[in-house]
Amino acid sequence: MIEPSYQGVSPSPLGELWLTSDGEALTGLYLPGHKGMGAPPAQGRRDQALFRETCRQLQAYFAGDLRTFDLPLRAVGTPFQQLVWRNLPNISWGTTVSYGELSRRIGRPTASRAVGAANGKNPISIVVPCHRVIGANGTLTGYGGGLDNKAWLLWHEAEALRKSGPA
Repeated sequence: MIEPSYQGVSPSPLGELWLTSDGEALTGLYLPGHKGMGAPPAQGRRDQALFRETCRQLQAYFAGDLRTFDLPLRAVGTPFQQLVWRNLPNISWGTTVSYGELSRRIGRPTASRAVGAANGKNPISIVVPCHRVIGANGTLTGYGGGLDNKAWLLWHEAEALRKSGPA
């Protein structure tokens, strides 16, 4: 995780989301009780104005009106993690793929476990949709934000898609 320069919160149906930024781009979006996160660091500067657009887009997402986020992002990770994270937004809204399918999509067909590990380290939840990756047998597996939240996010997208139809 990058040491955030700025931090803020965004309300959501899942509770307050913790946002971090380096002053230029979103560096983290964490759900309440996100695995390994603990409490937000006290030393980060709070600046809600910096996160206004992030909050607006998140509200539109939770209303079912936004399917693609358009925010400056900067997640720090290994080259392999970066490769996995860059490909997560290519998973269509309201759909899922397996870790094996994602590994094939990135040209690493035997790396499904490594893809799972990289997916689990994604610091920008929801916006970089790691919740759309599931087990090969269709089960929900590993989500830093909690499996209940992963299930809710997938239900939310499927329900909004059912109500509005394909994009």
